[in-house]
Amino acid sequence: MREVFIKYKIVIFRVIGTLMLLVGFLLFFWMSPKEGISENEIALANVARMEASIYGASKGSSKQSQKPDASKFVQSLQNAQLQQMRYFTIASMVFGVLFLLYSFISKPKNDSEI
Repeated sequence: MREVFIKYKIVIFRVIGTLMLLVGFLLFFWMSPKEGISENEIALANVARMEASIYGASKGSSKQSQKPDASKFVQSLQNAQLQQMRYFTIASMVFGVLFLLYSFISKPKNDSEI
């Protein structure tokens, strides 16, 4: 196995570097903001509108059930996931470039190994 790795080291590093750069660019363009409103945002707005109408109708009752606001936690979770994806994208691109650079660096030939 070691001989195969040594024999095809340059090809292996170039393939890994290219794949990592490709993954980095795909993640970058996948995470870039899209134009317009997504279906999820429309659905969330509809749910919020329905909840507001329900709370408005039950406002006349003497006892109102108070639900804890989970939107802060959901927002912080989404921000953390977005930050992790950004770090993964950056790391993937950096390692891809490093693998490619390492594959193009040639080792000096030793004449004493004749």
